[in-house]
Amino acid sequence: MRAVGLITEYNPFHNGHLHHLRESKKIAGADVAVAVMSGHFLQRGEPALVDKWRRTAMALGAGVDLVLELPFAFACQSAPYFAKGAVQCLEALGGVDALCFGSEAGDLPSLQQAAAMIAGRQPELRQGTAARLRKGVSYPAARADLMAEWTGNSAADSLLGSPNNILGLEYLHVLTNIGSPIKPLTIRRLGPGYHDPEASGEIASATGIRRMLAEGRPVRAFLPEGSGALLQEAMAAGQVVDFDLLHRLVLNQIFRGRDALKNIYQVEQGLDRRLVDAAVESSGWEDLLDRLKVRQLTRTRIQRVLCYVLNDVSGQIMQECIEAGPRYLRLLGAGEQGRRFLAATREKRSLPILDNLSRVPAILKRFFGADTHFFRLASQMLELDLRATRNYTLMLRGWQGGNRNLDFFREVLSV
Repeated sequence: MRAVGLITEYNPFHNGHLHHLRESKKIAGADVAVAVMSGHFLQRGEPALVDKWRRTAMALGAGVDLVLELPFAFACQSAPYFAKGAVQCLEALGGVDALCFGSEAGDLPSLQQAAAMIAGRQPELRQGTAARLRKGVSYPAARADLMAEWTGNSAADSLLGSPNNILGLEYLHVLTNIGSPIKPLTIRRLGPGYHDPEASGEIASATGIRRMLAEGRPVRAFLPEGSGALLQEAMAAGQVVDFDLLHRLVLNQIFRGRDALKNIYQVEQGLDRRLVDAAVESSGWEDLLDRLKVRQLTRTRIQRVLCYVLNDVSGQIMQECIEAGPRYLRLLGAGEQGRRFLAATREKRSLPILDNLSRVPAILKRFFGADTHFFRLASQMLELDLRATRNYTLMLRGWQGGNRNLDFFREVLSV
């Protein structure tokens, strides 16, 4: 069985994702598509529109064969760490032949050339980027400017300044760095750009779809039938994120005080005071972001910091997680072909599969040994995922009651 890996968020699963899925299987000659998908909090520091099980159901219904959850420690991260965690999940699963990612460039050789240049000039990149950041230039723009300077090619600006290209470069870097046999492939992104609010035909970006929903505009034309039905059902039940609730939850954490904030991942000196000052006067989520925005901090960076504040994420634990990489493979859903793939590749896996969380301590002890460093780290990494789920339920106005430890009560989805 040939398998292609996809690194995804599906927030929500739309027609562009369907195109990516079908083309990926086609150009990889794959029988199986494996998606590594972010859980309840995403790469740009935002909570997902709907929960990870609904997004898994959307993916399985559209033809994805296997869905694994990218642990929180990597899902809500800058591009290098996001890419590292996701690629390492695919590598550890075993049997994945290719990774196919969407990109604005749609040209693998040019991306590989850029990735090789960046990898070979890391000290210069760090120094040049830091100097530009101090002048208020964003991180992507700083890298693009440096690449254009090195190559004398202004096209580098579009290559390194586009969100999917940036992630693609990081995937290529990780694959090379770990010596992975997984073959990289890319397809050109269709339709509007990542941040573009407007649609093109039946293709709209996930950002555009979320904006349309916020404005009360119809979105079914931009989603596969199954995804549209699941999204409509979630909205009718109040099972979509309410940003007013998110704002209040974050304020509650900030109001614990500066001493508590200093232990949070990426809350650097001075930012603790800025968080408290902004929180006491903010009137809503967008107002809080605006009050925190300064030249040195992008909106995305601020959102990620607030996500760490909300989930009380320790800087020490996050650093340990980043250094070690994922310590388990959390199975969210599988189709018949996906289950056959898991059975066929059992001996190739280098991390344990977690499907039934009630058995997790026994699974981790058997794999890593009791009272070992990796057993402790895997347990702490999983606790971040569990905490993210509990906090996510607090942002749903339509919560129907019951135990908020949903990870222990939701079975692996199957089709």
